[in-house]
Amino acid sequence: MQTLKFKTNIKCDGCVATVTPFLNGDEHIENWQVDLQSADRVLTVTTDQSAAEISELVKKAGYAAQEFS
Repeated sequence: MQTLKFKTNIKCDGCVATVTPFLNGDEHIENWQVDLQSADRVLTVTTDQSAAEISELVKKAGYAAQEFS
C-alpha cells in the first residue's frame, strides 16, 4: 500500500458525496479523504493502485485529480 496525494476540483460536501461510491467501491483503495479546507482540495488515497488509475477513477466521477509530485 502507498499513500498518494492529488490536487482536485472537489469543492464541497456534495462533490465528496458524488465521488464516494467510486472510491469506496474500489477494492484496491484502503481509505481516502478530501481536505476541503486546503486551497488545492487535496485528496489523499491509501491504495495499491497507480496514481493514473486513481485519477481515472476520479475522472469517471466527473472530477479532476492531478498527483502532487
